[in-house]
This record gives sequence, C-alpha cells and structure tokens, in this order.
Amino acid sequence: MRIRFTKMQGAGNDFVMLDETRGSLGLTRAQYRFLADRHFGVGADQILTVRPPPKDAGDDIDFEYVIHNADGGEVEQCGNGARCFVRFVREQGLTSKDVVRVKTLGGVIEPRLQADGRVTVDMGAPVFELARIPFDAAGLTPQAAGSWQKWPLALEERALIAPVLIAALSMGNPHAVQLVQDVDTAPVLQDGPLIENHPRFARRVNAGFMQVVSRGQIRLRVYERGAGETLACGTGACAAAVAGMRWGLLDSRVEVLTRGGALTIEWSGQLDAPVMMTGPATTVFESEIEIPDRP
Repeated sequence: MRIRFTKMQGAGNDFVMLDETRGSLGLTRAQYRFLADRHFGVGADQILTVRPPPKDAGDDIDFEYVIHNADGGEVEQCGNGARCFVRFVREQGLTSKDVVRVKTLGGVIEPRLQADGRVTVDMGAPVFELARIPFDAAGLTPQAAGSWQKWPLALEERALIAPVLIAALSMGNPHAVQLVQDVDTAPVLQDGPLIENHPRFARRVNAGFMQVVSRGQIRLRVYERGAGETLACGTGACAAAVAGMRWGLLDSRVEVLTRGGALTIEWSGQLDAPVMMTGPATTVFESEIEIPDRP
C-alpha cells in the first residue's frame, strides 16, 4: 500500500503526519512501527493521525487526533505533536481556523497558532489523583516537598541504590519526574527503561529528569514510553514544570530547555487550571512511501 505523509518536528520531537479525514488507512501496529523505523521507514518518535471528530464528540470538536508511539502502541497524548497537528491541518487546507478543538485519547485539547509561527496549546489541567495516572503507591511513604510530595520508587535492578524520588502525575499521559543535579550526566538511558516499565505504573510511564537552573528555567531530558529518549517531550515539559512549581522551586512561567529546543510552560498553580505550552512546529518535507503488507 502506498500512502502520502508529512514529516514534521517540534523542538526536535519528530513525527509522521497522516491524513485520515477522507477515510481510514487501516494500518496495523507493525505498519506504524515500520513508518517510525529510522532505517527502513520514514523515521519518527510518533505517528500522528488526523481523523474527523467522532459522532458523539459534540459540535465544538474539529478533529480527532490519534497518536502511535514508535513501538506501534497507541497512547493518550503528545504535546509537541499537538503543536504540529494544528500547523498540519492549516497547511493541508483541512481548516481555516487559528484555534482548533481536538479530541485525543487523553481528553480534549485546544492548540492555537500564533502570529509569530509558534503554537500555544491548552493542555488541560494536570491530574494528581493516583488512580487516574495510574500509580500504585500502596506501602509507600511520601516525602513532603513544598506544597506537595515526592514518592520513593525502588528500582529492583539496582537494589543496592536508594530509591529515586519522583513526582507522579498525568498530563493526559503518565509521568514520573525526578530532580537531578545535571541532565548531561543523569542516568537517563540506564534508569529510563526501568522507570518506564516499573510495575507500579500499570500503563508504563514517561520518565522525566529535571535540572533546575533558576526559578524561571529548567533543563529536561525525558525517556518516553514506547519511544526511548527523545529530543523533546511536550507533556513531559508540562509535567516537569508543574512538579517544580508544586515543590516550590519554580515560578508560574518557566522556560524548559530540551535537547531539541525551548518550550514555554505556564500554570497558575490552581489544581483545576489548565497548563499552557508554547513552542515551535515545523514542516520538514512531504512525500509518499510504500508500506509492506504486515499483520
């Protein structure tokens, strides 16, 4: 099967964009993996698909946004992808709006195309209820931190090392955020997979490693669920900023420096208030590819 696609990136987090507004491509998990493969396919951290809004979504929903990780699994949310999403639907003539309301598996989001070319996304309110993340804290004693807490997470493969202390929260997808002295020397590739697949996270988790530079700036690396370390993670940036704010370390507006670029995160601190993320979204190229028939 031959399909058209657009390659995009947001702060180095790269995507294959697919248009299914005129009909489903019916891709399998193996075919999503093929598209994401950097040797045999296009190469991407995630595959993002634009679909018409579901019939039960309501009149105010413009599109459905479906996200598959590089391993082919469908996930709830992708912040950098949301910025690319609104630029894609504008450039493809699928809408003339600067602001669209989009249904995802993790809830409804509202990306807004700014005059300077950057995109601001209302990512919704963070989720702290452990059952909704989901995170199993049975038997754990949290450590107080600011107006919140940190949870000790033992990594069984490193039994002789003290547990890591994490913030557990969701930005439409689950995150475990920890403080590190220096992101350049942090054990991201060693501990990231252990945290991602930790049994206390029933749906796996994105592992964030945050270095506080000042009250208005952090550096961040994220080992993403189903993708490995990426150059940037939008929901990870939101989760890290919110954690730092609740720990009393950060102001309400934070610049997040990732290896792929800078994102701006704003949150009032009100638990039911939305997190706003602003950053770049760039089209790289458009082309076609033959996808092998795979189960």
